[in-house]
Amino acid sequence: MLDYDKEADAYDASRGGEARAAAATRAVLGLIPEGRGHLLDVACGTGIVTRRLAVGRPALRVTGADLTAAMIRRARARLPGAIVRADSRRLPFRTGTFHAVTSIWLLHLLDGPEDVRAIVAECARVLRPGGVYVTTVDKASAHDVGSDIDAVLAPRPRRTAQDAAATVTGHAARHGLRPAGDTAFPGVGQGRSPRATIADLRRGWFTLLPPGEPRTEEFAARLSRLPDQDRPRPDPVFAVRAYRKPAAG
Repeated sequence: MLDYDKEADAYDASRGGEARAAAATRAVLGLIPEGRGHLLDVACGTGIVTRRLAVGRPALRVTGADLTAAMIRRARARLPGAIVRADSRRLPFRTGTFHAVTSIWLLHLLDGPEDVRAIVAECARVLRPGGVYVTTVDKASAHDVGSDIDAVLAPRPRRTAQDAAATVTGHAARHGLRPAGDTAFPGVGQGRSPRATIADLRRGWFTLLPPGEPRTEEFAARLSRLPDQDRPRPDPVFAVRAYRKPAAG
């Protein structure tokens, strides 16, 4: 996994910036019912989406939570007084506190099913009856857009996708959450170019291809032979799912 303390300063610019955040926010808010309430953005990172959630739905009181100190500093600058440091697997909130809980670009980062189960369980626990949990799913596969870059990378080793939609739906069901809608949004500015993909390979972006290993360099060499080294290929399209906790009897 990347070191997000080191990634924090360049995180937004390297991942589509405000344009991608705006697209994500529209998708997420489209799955959250209108009305007053309290929303928790789990693993809020730099707060780039968290702030937009607060601005886009003024009736919601928005709280962000993250574990990485450098990310929290950036998030607190965007949304002062609304960001807490917390482990997503052990949220420091009472059961049934929030009308909505979001986890955007979190579950795909996790190495094992235990962490995914724990996070979904915590999101369900702090959600009040009738509330909605919204999360991104299938993130890695969204980057496979059928480009020449994808053809080169097709034989690479891959981690099991912990955020597969069916897997997340199964975890949600075990904690009483029922499917409540889905949508998608473009990863604006995240289309890969060959040269940028080579740089990502060499900094450990593809977790099963460590920097400096011979196989990593083999993929880099193949990518270097593609045409239009600096032309971004199509943007990914990210999937979002919503799950509702049934209202109390």
